[in-house]
Amino acid sequence: MIYLAEFANNLASRGAESRPRNSAPAVRRPLWAIGIALLLLPGCNALNPLCGSARPAPVITSLSASTITLAQAQQGFVLTVTGKEFVAASVVIINGSTLSTTVQSSKQLQVTIPTDLISGPGTADVTVKTPGGNSTYEGCTSGGTSSALTLTIT
Repeated sequence: MIYLAEFANNLASRGAESRPRNSAPAVRRPLWAIGIALLLLPGCNALNPLCGSARPAPVITSLSASTITLAQAQQGFVLTVTGKEFVAASVVIINGSTLSTTVQSSKQLQVTIPTDLISGPGTADVTVKTPGGNSTYEGCTSGGTSSALTLTIT
């Protein structure tokens, strides 16, 4: 926020006399127009100071095991999900069931697959969901659900 104020003061203090001789004349824009443009850039959380409470959308890149046996699933297999942009509120979802999730770091989550979640061989979609933050300003995106990775049960 301090940097924006310094930027605005710097713009306001510059005049035509500080322009090099061969340059084109400066186009003056009111400072309020510059401020509004910075605040309303859609999807640009990094530029919008009002998006401070916005949460990033999670991304998953791998599972600790892409194939497990039915016996492992029925014994409560511990699955580690690796990716990025995980926060304390992120949860792992397997086939639509939200599981109790332990956040190891911003790049790793861990869940124990409940014994009753998988009843037979097949596949299960694994996603991570991060609920939206409390930012309600235009142009602020918050939270979301990752793409799915497939867990195969043999």
